[in-house]
Amino acid sequence: MALAILARRRAAEALLRRPLGAAGVSALRASYAAAAGEESDVVVVGGGPGGYVAAIKAAQLGLKTTCIEKRGTLGGTCLNVGCIPSKALLHSSHMYHEAKSSFAHHGVKFSNLEVDLPAMMAQKDKAVAGLTKGIEGLFKKNKVTYVKGFGKLASPSEVSVDLSDGGSTVVKGKNIIIATGSDVKSLPGVTIDEKKIVSSTGALCLSEIPKKLVVIGAGYIGLEMGSVWNRLGSEVTVVEFAPDIVPSMDGEVRKQFQRMLEKQKMKFMLKTKVVGVDTSGDGVKLTLEPAAGGEQSVIEADIVLVSAGRVPYTAGIGLESVGVETDKAGRILVDKRFMTNVNGVYAIGDAIPGPMLAHKAEEDGVACVEFIAGKEGHVDYDTVPGVVYTHPEVASVGKTEEQVKALGIPYRVGKFPLLANSRAKAIDDAEGLVKVVAEKETDKILGVHIMAPGAGEIIHEAVLALQYGASSEDIARTCHAHPTVSEALKEACLQTFTKAIHI
Repeated sequence: MALAILARRRAAEALLRRPLGAAGVSALRASYAAAAGEESDVVVVGGGPGGYVAAIKAAQLGLKTTCIEKRGTLGGTCLNVGCIPSKALLHSSHMYHEAKSSFAHHGVKFSNLEVDLPAMMAQKDKAVAGLTKGIEGLFKKNKVTYVKGFGKLASPSEVSVDLSDGGSTVVKGKNIIIATGSDVKSLPGVTIDEKKIVSSTGALCLSEIPKKLVVIGAGYIGLEMGSVWNRLGSEVTVVEFAPDIVPSMDGEVRKQFQRMLEKQKMKFMLKTKVVGVDTSGDGVKLTLEPAAGGEQSVIEADIVLVSAGRVPYTAGIGLESVGVETDKAGRILVDKRFMTNVNGVYAIGDAIPGPMLAHKAEEDGVACVEFIAGKEGHVDYDTVPGVVYTHPEVASVGKTEEQVKALGIPYRVGKFPLLANSRAKAIDDAEGLVKVVAEKETDKILGVHIMAPGAGEIIHEAVLALQYGASSEDIARTCHAHPTVSEALKEACLQTFTKAIHI
């Protein structure tokens, strides 16, 4: 029996390695049908960061695992139309911006400089394709059965799948993990057509550089994509209903961050709402109004990017048919073991409450299958870092100063400006600061906030410190290589518990 199962799995994998003709499609359906008769230990619905990591970890723990993904390529929103392609464009656009505005100052001069947008997009697409295929390779290596199609719950132990190549099948599992991720949040009266009015997906594949771009929403995604097109020459205006950009960010860091973006010629209209949209002409006309009400105004754009957040993708996947409970926002309710109210049905990532971040979903996935395997899993949501990948980057972990103050915890703050950091000065990239918030009595670090080049890499020292309950003195007394931007974190910690050396 075991040999027969292995033979069928190998046959299915062999088919995935070559283009499918009519006979190939029929054979693949047959392999799915055969697999459908065999119950998996774990069935994961969704192949994004949470789903594919959960599937691989489950297989590594010795559980027979199947992963169902509707997109046809693994990696979910993050890898296909989110984190990865956006970082590719952020890097490419930053290289162009540096060549245009900074290279001459460093003695590097060009007689002609231009943007080859198709080549830039091709580099992005190549990176995405390579990484998605890499996950398929990991599935094969770890013997995860990969089913391409749209899956929804048919019972607490069955998932009905509409196969991408046509037909349908039912996949049986002792444990089912819902890892369907999230989708773009829409705005009333603003219809996304991915032509004139685009989501982040459309903003990643524009065929030309818009002269004027309006971004609705001043969160992580809106500011990152606004930065891409701003660097490439677009006039970018960000419209935000709230009084501040990135509301979750530490207030002091946020103010410096906004000033830095304005220095880069991005414009902001805060406390402003969109009340009308006109796409009848060549571009888009947005009617705006103060959030509190008042006189209306009109702003024109070639492209409008709607970046008002994301919502869990949980509708239409059969939750109601088996009685899985959700909250008003559509998030699946789970216990500390990630199990829903239905025995054997679990959920992770963006589909449940918590920060909608790929790395959080991955941790959820690992912990969930560890519980299923009879082990102990754990995710500390207080130490999940957040990063805005602009330039400079802004990264944070733990509590903001405002949050600590609201909790009534006596605290101390240590700050260190990048202008006093030798590496930042040497590379002429010294805009930013490091801010550390620590408990006054014990010196335990409560939060770290960094605006600096490479902040998204530096922040992990702080994540580890919070994870193990370190004090600011612990980091301050740890030797840091010189010269590095990371020394700014050491100096900020010095400033927290005593005095910094270089200010």
